[in-house]
Amino acid sequence: MGPHPGPAGTVDTVRATLPSGERPPRPERGLPPSDAHQGRSSSHARRLRVLISGVNYWPEATGIAPYTTGLAQHLAGEGHQVTVLTGVPHYPAWVAAEGYPRDRFVARVEGGVRVVRGPLYVPRQPSAMRRAMYEASFLVHLARLGRLERPDVVIGVLPSLSGGVLARLLARRFGSPYGLIFQDLIGPAMIQSGIDGGRRRILGANARRLEAWVARGATRVGVITPTFRPYLTGLGVAAERIIDVPNWTHVTASPEEPAKVRQRMGWRGDEFVALHAGSMGFKQALDQVLEAARMVEARGPTEGGTLRFVLMGDGSQRSKLEAMADGSTNVTFLPLQPEDTFMSTLAAADALLISERESVRTMSLPSKLTSYLAAGRPIVAAVARGGATENAVVDSGAGLTAPANEPAAMVRALDRLRTEPRLAARLGARGRRLALRELGQASALTRLESLVLESSEEAWSPGRATA
Repeated sequence: MGPHPGPAGTVDTVRATLPSGERPPRPERGLPPSDAHQGRSSSHARRLRVLISGVNYWPEATGIAPYTTGLAQHLAGEGHQVTVLTGVPHYPAWVAAEGYPRDRFVARVEGGVRVVRGPLYVPRQPSAMRRAMYEASFLVHLARLGRLERPDVVIGVLPSLSGGVLARLLARRFGSPYGLIFQDLIGPAMIQSGIDGGRRRILGANARRLEAWVARGATRVGVITPTFRPYLTGLGVAAERIIDVPNWTHVTASPEEPAKVRQRMGWRGDEFVALHAGSMGFKQALDQVLEAARMVEARGPTEGGTLRFVLMGDGSQRSKLEAMADGSTNVTFLPLQPEDTFMSTLAAADALLISERESVRTMSLPSKLTSYLAAGRPIVAAVARGGATENAVVDSGAGLTAPANEPAAMVRALDRLRTEPRLAARLGARGRRLALRELGQASALTRLESLVLESSEEAWSPGRATA
């Protein structure tokens, strides 16, 4: 179950109404059912007015949107009054979703949360400069929004960087404290992600300065992985203000048997299926997966079957990747699967792929990792040596790693899993146990709520924000 739109009559508008007859999209997968919270008393004596700013929100199905949505609905369910400032849904395809106006403000109640969507420029191919315009578009429009009650606390979600800047500006406007949640590190991302544009190093340096200004002013700073801590302390954030708030497994299990899924997908019994799920952008460097597929195709049949590579999802590079794979016999592209088949599709694969550029080291931790672990299938991560993703996979004990930009090493890792089924089963089982033990939604949301409460307990300080 996921977030539920509010009942009839709860639509609120800012400057505009929803198109005539429009119904909210169907619920996002795997998030807490807000209806179960309605009327429930909060366990906290103090109920807060919470304002959350972040460009990604439901109904986006991948990336950080499910986590921001989960937090907002959890807080509303606990009795807090929650407003979210966000943009039109557009990720991972980088295309604005139908039914959401891009040129005016629209607000409505979704799952007990007042969600205000502002105008947003969405670049189809996000170069460094276009990404800067995208950030500015969100910030400029939402910063001038009126009709907001003074919040007790503002929470900014990064990325985008503008979500953090907006939180900082709104905190100053209302004299409220603010906290931040870092899902990615923006300065490193501008440089490491590989987005085209010769100015990305200049933009990255400017992003770092702005990121420091925003982070130093926050009462609390949440990070999804401890590997973000050194960067933030290097920006001048006091270590005691940083809180670990790891993500959770936000997708639910499917009852469909793997054999039936494979039959439906047309995957033969003698094929070892290596599947990538999620965004297909610059950061993912999926061309190395296609090069691995070419190597496998060139060598011909091997004992014990062959390897099939499945790329499931969408993103700015998908059309380019499809053109590169034209004529390949062992590469399949799939759309991102709906909630009722997503986890069963992961579980039907023989291995789950994480692919990243060699330059991606500290900027992020892929959100797909939680779903991969829960699926109980071994992971093969072709990523930077010593980076955050490699460390996470190694620490989980749930997969094998290969150096980024070395497709032959990726093939060797997959061949090892293909020829050593006991090893593959052991790695997958470890991931599943880890997901059940440490990636529960309830405990993660409790940690996030604690961050919100602690962020509200200290008055906003202009001196700290400009230190």
